[in-house]
Amino acid sequence: MAKTGSGQAPVALITGASSGIGEALARSFARNGHRLVLVARSAGRLRELAARLGDEFGAQAVAMPADLSRPQAAAALAERLKRRRLAIDVLVNNAGVLEAGFFERMPARAHRRMIELNVAGLTAMVAQFVPGMVRRGRGRILNVASIAAFQPVPTLATYAATKAFVLSLSESLAEELRDSGVTVTALCPGVTATPMLSRATKANARLAQLPGALVGDAEAVAAEGYRACMAGEVIAVPGAINAAATAAARAAPRWLVRRVAGALGRSLL
Repeated sequence: MAKTGSGQAPVALITGASSGIGEALARSFARNGHRLVLVARSAGRLRELAARLGDEFGAQAVAMPADLSRPQAAAALAERLKRRRLAIDVLVNNAGVLEAGFFERMPARAHRRMIELNVAGLTAMVAQFVPGMVRRGRGRILNVASIAAFQPVPTLATYAATKAFVLSLSESLAEELRDSGVTVTALCPGVTATPMLSRATKANARLAQLPGALVGDAEAVAAEGYRACMAGEVIAVPGAINAAATAAARAAPRWLVRRVAGALGRSLL
């Protein structure tokens, strides 16, 4: 693992770190010797995770609770880090929310909630930390998108649209920052066994009928995300089935992708 200019271990800031893929990513970075800044809304869970990572890996981890869906949350977080003299070497944008259902049956606040966190919150975090990385001539960004970013997904319309934004932003920035020393990676997992999936399954029992081969493991997803981020790859799709599905979605006519996605989405509702 490379040291920073000060000779210390690099600092990875991970949002949505309290559970699921975010927690698994925190473990991956801790395992590889990073110092950690753990961000999520739940202060208690973050402190417990920081303690576990310290016990298991000897990792230095600080819990910084924040609700990144709020307009000034990213700026406030950056100011707290500045006061602690912590420069962020790796920014992991994992925080996100999913709401499933027919668009017209979902309340406007559900759509707004996804956009505020998945799009506005993530963009604000990138805007806060990229300039410092560019000035230092080094840095890595890992944005957690989804395979839903590659195609329209009826019954997940707004969620898929927010993840398409994340993928597009990541690809654009990766090219824009090509010669800056800063890399940008979009991690695009498929359905993954996380608390988010558990909540969705409670709301829709048919999701429990998904074949096990289609449900990924959070630790494996995180390991692939860490590897791709450190390698500076632009897009990472964990799992052979997911990789094949995204390749097919890109190659097939858009009308066919819509029809197939629509049939699958309706079958799960």
